[in-house]
Amino acid sequence: MATRTDFWRELGQQLRVDSIRASTAAGSGHPTSSMSAADLLAVLVDKYLHYDFNTPQNPNNDHLIFSKGHASPLLYAVFKAAGAVTDEELLSFRKLGSRLQGHPTPVLPWVDVATGSLGQGLPIGVGVALAGKYLDKLPYRVWVLLGDSEMAEGSVWEAFDKAQYYHLDNLIGILDMNRLGQRGETELGWNSAAYAARARAFGWHAIEIDGHDVSQIDQAYDEALKAHAEPILIIARTVKGRGVSFLENQENWHGKALSPQQAEQAIAELGGIRQIQVQVPKPQPAPTPVGAAPAAPPRLPTYQLGASVATRRAYGDALPALGAARSDVVVLDAEVSNSTYSEEFKKAFPDRFFEMFIAEQQMVAAAVGMSVRHRVPFASTFGAFLTRAYDFIRMAAVSRANIRLCGSHAGVSIGEDGPSQMALEDLAMMRAVHGSTVLYPCDANQTVYLVAEMADQPGISFLRTTRANTPVIYGPGEAFPIGGSKVVRQSANDQVAVVGAGITLHEALKAADQLQKDGIAIRVIDAYSVKPIDRDTLWAAARATGGRIVVVEDHWPEGGLGSAVEEAFTVSAGWPDLSALKLIHLAVQGMPGSGQPAELLDAAGISAKHIVDAVRKLTG
Repeated sequence: MATRTDFWRELGQQLRVDSIRASTAAGSGHPTSSMSAADLLAVLVDKYLHYDFNTPQNPNNDHLIFSKGHASPLLYAVFKAAGAVTDEELLSFRKLGSRLQGHPTPVLPWVDVATGSLGQGLPIGVGVALAGKYLDKLPYRVWVLLGDSEMAEGSVWEAFDKAQYYHLDNLIGILDMNRLGQRGETELGWNSAAYAARARAFGWHAIEIDGHDVSQIDQAYDEALKAHAEPILIIARTVKGRGVSFLENQENWHGKALSPQQAEQAIAELGGIRQIQVQVPKPQPAPTPVGAAPAAPPRLPTYQLGASVATRRAYGDALPALGAARSDVVVLDAEVSNSTYSEEFKKAFPDRFFEMFIAEQQMVAAAVGMSVRHRVPFASTFGAFLTRAYDFIRMAAVSRANIRLCGSHAGVSIGEDGPSQMALEDLAMMRAVHGSTVLYPCDANQTVYLVAEMADQPGISFLRTTRANTPVIYGPGEAFPIGGSKVVRQSANDQVAVVGAGITLHEALKAADQLQKDGIAIRVIDAYSVKPIDRDTLWAAARATGGRIVVVEDHWPEGGLGSAVEEAFTVSAGWPDLSALKLIHLAVQGMPGSGQPAELLDAAGISAKHIVDAVRKLTG
């Protein structure tokens, strides 16, 4: 009589066979990396993973994250065994138009996030687990399959640290310790004791097992489900290419598909093709998570015309107003909340504020994980430090995540702290993200409006804020739609259009006052929406001024506001006559140092004086 352990062994063999079949049909993929973890997944999906494949949005479903995303053939083989995909679709792996892409993406409804850039699955799992324990307060668990190569990534250890800090006993890591990476042995090889010691040093409960002994796997999962008040890491010693004589523990097979002849031999050694169906346990009924619908439009703070308020301060003021109206809003920060002013949200809603300390990768990853659970995360730090998390931001776009980022202390205008703290690449960085929204307000009333707009903006949105106090030039209640701009000064006799945003908008207004004394009228455009840019307003200004435009920004010349304006006038954008355009771009050219903000703006060539000079040059 067949036992459950027999079933698990057979299911594991089927997962190996199907991983080979899918990758061989594609002519590419990672079958050997999939084969090492097959037994781990066989036991998990048959007994321990609680998931309703017919209702992937069920709030009580467990979450399975393949941090080693290159093992996607194994994940798709699991989906086939669960009846979620057909054998025909399995064999469409990596083909154009197939949902079964080379690395998993949420184009599949059972995939929460895109993986494949190693070291991201566990940090994102921390975000999902935070939502489960502290926000949803539901009993689902987060299972993360880790590869041993990615354990060299610093982001993994940021996740270990924060998971213990928040006592995430609903987070279970499964380390597929198969010894071999892409080019040879991994840093620790099969040194299970070293992985366990590191995990325990971070406060995790570590379990060491033979990853091909289904009874040990069963016992480890059972132990993991017991109350530990700490995260769990199962360290499974496995063999890459398990079950096939010419693949087992062999180097130079990473990321290589088998030929049809090799696949035939391998499948025969594994016992042939099977068509086992597994009944994945469904989640138990549980309370519905906290509602996420806004109760009413937020009552945003307002600021009087002429007041002097930093846009970073206005960002912090807007967050609790938004949080009062919406229970789905959460805020994360990287230990600079007294500078980004996100501490105002913490004071009002401490249960929805998550401190990530100086761990920007984990901050962005946690935001992505919370967006999986339909939260509206705002994550903030200095704009310069978001560069550390850029791979997470890039992958968040692949994940179709909806997250909001705020980068403060932008440009040379921060002053004495010097270039290490100056965000001078952030606009270019964020504009390059697929589907992103990039906003750069110049005053407090504009800032709070845009923060509220970001809450419902799909994709990845970025707000650039300024350290220094700036004058309030817009009245309370004025609207600033995403994709728009404001013409702050104009006349029938405008000779040049000056385009600025943030701090440089105020320099442009100073320049306009100086030029007016000499009888030169200029049109001043506040391009607060850097992406999408307001093409129509730019075109109208170009037509009115004979194509004479000055763009001024507190950013390197590459990729920022100037690039956005120039791209609005390309032939592909529809501008009819490039030869009629006379554009001067003022941006930070040399490496700045420390100094007072006004001194640094002038030294960088982006102060009012330099704008006046550029206008005079265009007007002869």
